[in-house]
Amino acid sequence: GGIMIANTPAFDIKPGSMGRPLPGIDAFIVEHLEAEGELPRVRVIEAPNVEGELALKSGWPSMFRGYLNNEARYAKCFAGELYLTGDLARRDADGYFWFVGRADDVIKSAGHLIGPFEVESVLMEHPAVAEAGVIGKPDLLLGEVVKAFVSLKSDFEPLEALRLDIMAHARKRLGAAVAPKEIAFLAVLPRTRSGKIMRRLLKARELGLPEGDTSTLEAGL
Repeated sequence: GGIMIANTPAFDIKPGSMGRPLPGIDAFIVEHLEAEGELPRVRVIEAPNVEGELALKSGWPSMFRGYLNNEARYAKCFAGELYLTGDLARRDADGYFWFVGRADDVIKSAGHLIGPFEVESVLMEHPAVAEAGVIGKPDLLLGEVVKAFVSLKSDFEPLEALRLDIMAHARKRLGAAVAPKEIAFLAVLPRTRSGKIMRRLLKARELGLPEGDTSTLEAGL
């Protein structure tokens, strides 16, 4: 563990950005190539503002040494000397990194790669929204469509006019291709005990799939 990318007093802060790599940390945005055997291969993306996986050059002081009794899993975390974080991000022209979402959470819709975190953040900007969780819902034409689950602040009612207003806000901020195609109101969203929205559980309940391990679910959700 350890902080790799952050905002410090020496940097100009860009609101919403992760910041820049700290001294001694080399961070890259990479795209995956065809694997050689079972090990991943990647190419560093040099152009700014292109989404890819965040990778770190190995060798920092607090780097973890392995998964207990699972050397194969540890090996798959690396492409050469680059540690693959599993986070999707982009780097702008000034070297600031911007988080998009977890690679295993990304929604693929009509050729677009959509990070749920980005959509949730925009939904949370609406004055009526208390919490938001976003999933990819299977669609025969588009692959997946974005569906949002929203809980409202106490002084708002789950009316159709409000649903349309939230959807319009999202389309204005994100564009029609990325904004949710569906919005459902829930009184409370399923969360872990630490407060993290469980997108996996939202998707399982939406699609009627097994909910899997719910041992970390907050009581009553």
